[in-house]
Amino acid sequence: MITQEQLKQEVRYEDGHFYRLSDGEQVTESPITDHHRYLRVRVCGKVYALHRMVFLWQNGYLPKIVDHIDNDRSNNKIENLREATQQQNCLNRVAHKNNRSGYKNVFWDSKSNKWCVLVNVFGKRKTIGRFEDLELAGLVAYEARVKFHGEFARH
Repeated sequence: MITQEQLKQEVRYEDGHFYRLSDGEQVTESPITDHHRYLRVRVCGKVYALHRMVFLWQNGYLPKIVDHIDNDRSNNKIENLREATQQQNCLNRVAHKNNRSGYKNVFWDSKSNKWCVLVNVFGKRKTIGRFEDLELAGLVAYEARVKFHGEFARH
């Protein structure tokens, strides 16, 4: 595994991109594809995820998970990257494509004929409540994410 020292001998960091020290040219970034979900760069003869190398360059270590705060995988500015656990990284996801309510963590419960608010709390699903009013359920879900997910809450 590459070290911060090795990385800093090869490249300089500026606004989410690397530039070779040898000639000042930007290090080529491979585009995001279905196979590789993140921009990748070749540094010291090996290919790495760009966001992980930016984190290493800045902080001197590589955590298991590096989270993009704004969920934009092409925004690799250090201000947009943070260390996270797998669970925290999952909390920062956007609503699923098949979400019918329009609110994250809100779904229709056909048994009670009400909107149900369900959030993850310490790795377990917790039902916050059931509501006849969709907007109220959306507001309760928002407040629950703020309370239980903290800085990793994604609305």
